[in-house]
Amino acid sequence: MRDVRKNFDELTPRQIVEELNKYIIGQYEAKKAVAIAIRNRIRRQRLPEEWRKEVIPKNILLIGPTGVGKTEIARRLAQLSGSPFLKVEATKFTEVGYVGKNVDSMIRDLVEIAVNMVKQEKIKEVEPRVKELVEERILEALVPSRKQGLPFANIFGLQVQSESVEDQDVRRRRAELREKLRNGELEDLEIELDVEVQQPGIGFVGIPDMEDMGIDFSQILGNILPKQRKRRRMKISEARRILTPIESEKLIDMDEVIQQALKLAQERGIIFIDELDKIAGGGSSHGPDVSRQGVQRDLLPIVEGTTVTTKYGPVRTDYILFIGAGAFHMTKPTDLIPELQGRFPIRVELEPLKKQDFVRILTEPENALTKQYKALLYTEGIELEFTDDAIDEIAEIATRLNEKLENIGARRLYTVLEKLLEDVMFQAPELEEKKVVVDREFVRRKLGDLIKDENLAAYIL
Repeated sequence: MRDVRKNFDELTPRQIVEELNKYIIGQYEAKKAVAIAIRNRIRRQRLPEEWRKEVIPKNILLIGPTGVGKTEIARRLAQLSGSPFLKVEATKFTEVGYVGKNVDSMIRDLVEIAVNMVKQEKIKEVEPRVKELVEERILEALVPSRKQGLPFANIFGLQVQSESVEDQDVRRRRAELREKLRNGELEDLEIELDVEVQQPGIGFVGIPDMEDMGIDFSQILGNILPKQRKRRRMKISEARRILTPIESEKLIDMDEVIQQALKLAQERGIIFIDELDKIAGGGSSHGPDVSRQGVQRDLLPIVEGTTVTTKYGPVRTDYILFIGAGAFHMTKPTDLIPELQGRFPIRVELEPLKKQDFVRILTEPENALTKQYKALLYTEGIELEFTDDAIDEIAEIATRLNEKLENIGARRLYTVLEKLLEDVMFQAPELEEKKVVVDREFVRRKLGDLIKDENLAAYIL
């Protein structure tokens, strides 16, 4: 995935779908739609300035039951493209004037994610220099510099050493310790360091919705109040952890980070709005539907394109890609207010998962559940093997449970596998037999009674 990201702008929509296929089974139409949307962003960047302003993202509405891959498609796409990605639930928001989160808070959260992304990239760039600075701080704590009083000594015509910071003995001792530090021989040795400590909390009565206005009181107070330093005793391993972010901050230009992050959020940000069907009003003019329609009205300018104030500066939402999603069992996309419907022109219906899809989900993706359990148990020296008939049986059980109980899609596989391997995971450190084979008989023995008792299955699986 990392190697692909470096050349992501060169990928064709077909190649983007192929990359998504490594993690998500089926749902070709949804993958195709998001691949085209992302590719159009790349195309837009290549347009002349006058045309670039005219081309806006075509937002997507993914329709399908839970557990079929809606969120995973959007999340993997964001990872693939290196874009800031935020998932929100539409039901968490309330209409302006009600108690709760306002919809424009999603833009502030997206910018925060973008700032952290750019900051981490900058930290990687200065990492070699940071290691050197941290090493010097630790060496200074181990062997303090020997300061010389040269001006005072010269007044009386005394002969002093010409070195003003370290004498030869200090240099020699530091060279020896430096070698041991780099070999990891001193990680448990304790040293004393001066570190900055946070000021104790100060209570004050703020103005409501300050966060929604993009004002960060903690940052303001942090700039006003003097920073305190405290001498602490700690192991060198802990000192590295504490000093690394401190020294990194000194080498990073935060103004540059913020400017790059704002541009990244505006040009490549992706916001996934889940449970959009839950705010689709049924047409009544009183009760909860009023609030639902109010949230839709508040969403409209954000999705359409507006400017939101954040603590890092104003952010335009015109070119952020919005991906809406919902099951739409009890409602229809046409139950959304007409204006909001028009802001999601691309609609894709995802298919419910069948038994054969579960078989593929368990085996084909690079992060398949069976592969995850194998890796986890391998850390205990246990070799876990799933036979083909076991995979088939697990898929059959998950399919039957989804039919009898609520259909939660591929998420059913998590509960089935967790219950199936519960004893193995518990006993793994003490097992004498280092190879565990999961076959059809193993699955039926562990889960057979549970499947027969529907009431029990409803609680456990």
